[in-house]
Amino acid sequence: MVIAVGLVRGINVGSAKGVSMADLTAAFEAAGFTEVKTLLRSGNVVFRATSLPKTASAAVERELLARTGVAASVLLVEAGAFARIAEANPLLDVGDDDSKLVVTYVAEPPDINALAIPAADSLAPEIVVVGREAVYQWCPLGVSKSKVPASFWRALGPVATARNWRTVQRILAEVDTRVSEGA
Repeated sequence: MVIAVGLVRGINVGSAKGVSMADLTAAFEAAGFTEVKTLLRSGNVVFRATSLPKTASAAVERELLARTGVAASVLLVEAGAFARIAEANPLLDVGDDDSKLVVTYVAEPPDINALAIPAADSLAPEIVVVGREAVYQWCPLGVSKSKVPASFWRALGPVATARNWRTVQRILAEVDTRVSEGA
């Protein structure tokens, strides 16, 4: 069995794309996952799976659409990879507010050579670092005041979804609980 994390993009933000946690749980269970637990009502799921094939995200997306009418991208990440990406955060010494320190998880590793990474001086005091498996961002003025253009995020591929550091830590705590219960 594998412990994994599901990150559903863009649900329960404002009044758009509302999904109940019961429906989200049911979509993951119908896709074949067990011990499904949702966290923080913002599209975060920790679950167990016998395996995590590439088609699994699409299965959850189909189930979610069928149950709720909501189309949303789903990123599934094995728990060890989720933790490794979090541990690689180069901005931990800079960020002093967990709600303004952000990790953007992506379906495919960012191609640094193909991305038009905004110049640091055009973003200041905001900081963006493109890592091997994710994008890390410090938004001291708040995430809603980010100067990073939407075109940069779109260039990361079809599935890129951000979580603030507080949420990342909450997901990691749930993963740790699952591991201590016996994977």
